[in-house]
Amino acid sequence: MRERVEELDKLKQSVLAGPDAAATQRQYDKGKLTAYERIDLLLDPGSFQEIEPLRRHRATGFGLEHRRHHTDGVVTGWGTVEGRTVFVFAQDFRILGGALGEAHAQKIHKVMDLALAAGAPLVGLYDGAGARIQEGVTALAGFGGIFARNTKASGVIPQISVILGPCAGGAAYSPALTDFVFMIRETAQMFITGPDVVAAVTGERVTMNELGGADIHSRTSGVTHFTYDDEPSCLHDVRHLLSMLPANNRQHPPTVVCTDPPDRRNESLYDLVPLDGNRPYDVRAVIEEIVDDHEIFEVHEQWAANVVCAFARLDGHVVGVVANQPNMLAGVLDIAASEKAARFVQLCDAFNIPLVTLIDVPGFLPGVAQEHGGIIRHGAKLLYAYCNATVPRVSVVLRKSYGGAYIVMDSRSIGADLALAWPSNEIAVMGAEAAANVIFRREINAAKDPEAMRQNKIAEYRSELVHPYYAAERGLVDDVIDPADTRSVLIRSLAMLRTKHADLPIRKHGNPPQ
Repeated sequence: MRERVEELDKLKQSVLAGPDAAATQRQYDKGKLTAYERIDLLLDPGSFQEIEPLRRHRATGFGLEHRRHHTDGVVTGWGTVEGRTVFVFAQDFRILGGALGEAHAQKIHKVMDLALAAGAPLVGLYDGAGARIQEGVTALAGFGGIFARNTKASGVIPQISVILGPCAGGAAYSPALTDFVFMIRETAQMFITGPDVVAAVTGERVTMNELGGADIHSRTSGVTHFTYDDEPSCLHDVRHLLSMLPANNRQHPPTVVCTDPPDRRNESLYDLVPLDGNRPYDVRAVIEEIVDDHEIFEVHEQWAANVVCAFARLDGHVVGVVANQPNMLAGVLDIAASEKAARFVQLCDAFNIPLVTLIDVPGFLPGVAQEHGGIIRHGAKLLYAYCNATVPRVSVVLRKSYGGAYIVMDSRSIGADLALAWPSNEIAVMGAEAAANVIFRREINAAKDPEAMRQNKIAEYRSELVHPYYAAERGLVDDVIDPADTRSVLIRSLAMLRTKHADLPIRKHGNPPQ
């Protein structure tokens, strides 16, 4: 038995070492780590338990019968992150370019099934050349099995994809089905068809990074939520994100001991938010002032920057924050912002994360491009997400909140549990200037001094319908609060709502706008 164990130890050491030293060096030369090194950075030290390290493919033809490496190009198993179980698979580019074949896919299927059965998060570390062409349709069927499991696990366990190298063709659809996508600049790319195919079909000449690099997907396409310059910092933040998510949809996010006083006043908000609704400011500074230790973890920071979506903590409890960003496009809602916020609201609702909405929105972005691009149906996605959410929901109107955007941004009328406002709020169908021009058009045109008449009518409309207590008088705002008390009021409100229970109508599923 001792001899057999020595033989096993040598075999497993060779598996850890990889196919050869040259392949490992090529990985390092590209600025990339090996699959095992990545897993070591992701998981708690010594916690990784590998599954099927000795698996090898059984395909023949095209030279595959001579390239039967252990692991078949993917390392699978489980470990812990801050003591909580996490499942992981990591493609190994050193073996057949990390390409997916039958055995490779079956290993991923197994770890996905285990993650769902155990009710624990799943992290995929992607560094592969897509389908293993030599195995034909069986490789495609392997992808199909992954996609089906991604969909089955959606909203049940957190799924995180980390793109550390190429992720091309059908392989790109699995990350798109998961909750979060992380990417590394320069070394990671995602696309359905590569530069050569694009050039052959359309005549466009692009590099791999120009077509599907991290910056393109974080700023333009919105496919990627987080981008990094190196793998260690990326995997560090994957750990941080996992620390703010529950293990599954039957649990609540982990709480931490809070040393930031829950009754800490926020008097700096008096100066952070200008009273003039036309002056911009950075809403992230507002969020940071309110939440524990001034720390937020922003999602999709570079895409649709006119709305901010972030995780934070209030009195040690995780919350999801959605806020209009006056620093970008005056905080209007457009197609991209509506999609970004809707997806975030749905994710928070799926994983029992309360929602705090900070509102300063002049409306939906007007224009032919937005209308033709489907702002109606895209804006409806955000409306649907909020209306469908059953987690605790508290909204705060900081300044203006006009028209349909007021309704969509978690107003009391669509189910917010508590609707609060600062004394600087202006809630109306439209701004006083635009409203006066419509309502009093004839009087203004007939006046001897049209501009003086217009200013009088603006003041009249504002005093009648846009004063800060109009909505509160009608029960559409639960309270007008001192901005300095925002943190303490939110903490008390969410504590009260922690036992909230809400049932949706019995149905197979809804049919959200597409």
